[in-house]
Amino acid sequence: MMIERSGDELTAREIHDLLELRIAVFVVEQRCPYAEIDGRDLEPSTTHMWVTDGSSIVGTLRILDNGHERRIGRVATREDHRGRGVAARLMNAALQRSSGPVVLDAQSYLVDWYRHFGFEPTGAEFVEDGIPHVPMRWKTPASTA
Repeated sequence: MMIERSGDELTAREIHDLLELRIAVFVVEQRCPYAEIDGRDLEPSTTHMWVTDGSSIVGTLRILDNGHERRIGRVATREDHRGRGVAARLMNAALQRSSGPVVLDAQSYLVDWYRHFGFEPTGAEFVEDGIPHVPMRWKTPASTA
């Protein structure tokens, strides 16, 4: 089941479970200590999307409204659900709901995966929190369907 909520609609349990998954993937699994809580999650203009297996969150992403563009980030899938299309489902749903420019900073090893959705690199690789990233912009309304 896919769920979508704005930052100001999240329950305490939902934000807890979203943060728990993101920390498990980015901080623990990828060994990347960074400030996960950045003040943007509860903004009314932030959209959170996630997929559940009926009892817990198995994949998530968030869309920040930066005024002139939307920024997709915090794309994470629980380890035991990878390879099942969870993240692709979330990306397609996020792009279907987006209008105007959409940007993201892809971990470098995922650049080709994001290209599948119509994103193209817009700058040089950079390192953020010890992980190489590439800035990308959505060029076409591509789909994995």
